[in-house]
Amino acid sequence: MQDWNPALYLQFAAERTRPAAELAARIQQPEAQHVSDLGCGPGNSTALLRKAFPQATVTGIDNSPAMLEKARTALPDCQFENADVAHWQPTIKQDVIYANASLQWLSDHAQLFPHLAAQLADNGVLAVQMPDNWQEPTHTLMRQVAAELGYGDSGREALLSAQQYYDLLAQSGCSVDIWRTTYFHVMPSAQAIIAWLSSTGLRPYLAKLDNIQQQAFLERYHALLQQAYPPQHDGNVLMLFPRLFIVARKTGGIALS
Repeated sequence: MQDWNPALYLQFAAERTRPAAELAARIQQPEAQHVSDLGCGPGNSTALLRKAFPQATVTGIDNSPAMLEKARTALPDCQFENADVAHWQPTIKQDVIYANASLQWLSDHAQLFPHLAAQLADNGVLAVQMPDNWQEPTHTLMRQVAAELGYGDSGREALLSAQQYYDLLAQSGCSVDIWRTTYFHVMPSAQAIIAWLSSTGLRPYLAKLDNIQQQAFLERYHALLQQAYPPQHDGNVLMLFPRLFIVARKTGGIALS
């Protein structure tokens, strides 16, 4: 798949940074010395961590060279590594592991979340935010169009339930705070929704198609979006965007299954 496009991703920087900031604000770890940002992207979330933990070594982890280049330029006082988050294992246990809108791209969360908890220092915090929009029209219609046109699926999986994430982390020796927030993003049109998703959810579908196929996909998708997101009184449309938040603290005890 073609590398991520930082400029396209940052087109909606304010909207994307809002949940990142709300997640960071829930981390109570004032003495943190080792902080990692998993799936750091262009560094907008890493900048929040740099500000929150000025005394810490802050390291951004991503596997996109383009994103890492953008992040290094923006934050020269942070460290950045090209690594696969699924198999990431730092040499020093981390006081904070932060993952904003990144882990939904990885499979096998039943293995991933205990693995990440194992990388925490005692009393360390794992803070995660993931889009929980699998059943929203933005994503059900992607799958519908792909099926209609015979283009296959994206390879992305639905999230586990909140109860499953709780159990995975509790059994890994963590106390767990978990909640769900739905944002109502004000968008000027259905086409703006496509612009938003072109840098994220649509990428796996469009990457497999030539220009003509992409045009057919997007025309059909746009028509369906217009039906699913009718204009408000002022002409804008509201894109519902549920997100799942998890803050887990390593307490040392391991629950019995």
